[in-house]
Amino acid sequence: MTKVFVNGTFDVLHRGHLCLLNYAKSLGEYLYVAIDSDERVKEKKGLSRPVNSLKERMFMLENLRSVDFVVSFSDDKSLENLVKTIKPDVMVVGSDWKNKSVIGSYYASKLIFFDRIDGYSTTKIVQSIIDR
Repeated sequence: MTKVFVNGTFDVLHRGHLCLLNYAKSLGEYLYVAIDSDERVKEKKGLSRPVNSLKERMFMLENLRSVDFVVSFSDDKSLENLVKTIKPDVMVVGSDWKNKSVIGSYYASKLIFFDRIDGYSTTKIVQSIIDR
């Protein structure tokens, strides 16, 4: 049984998110998705975020075919503890994390970087809506 772990905000789901999740699921039998709490999103992305509440974001992820488990975290330590507890065989993170410290990656057997899908980002979607 291969366990795969990804984490992120997953605020406004878009094609890039789905490609990441489908890719991650293709690497194992169980896909664990950890998402930032609302408070953590505000700290990282600004007071206007998240667009969707933690409850709504979790619901959306739980209803995707590729996702088996969804859990939230509120700080670096709780994220590290999640990875330590799950002990994933594979941890998938965005390629923008190459050459950076990836929280909890030392508890995973393998770290894989996923190239972002050009043009897709929640920040760009939100800005596009504002600009209209």
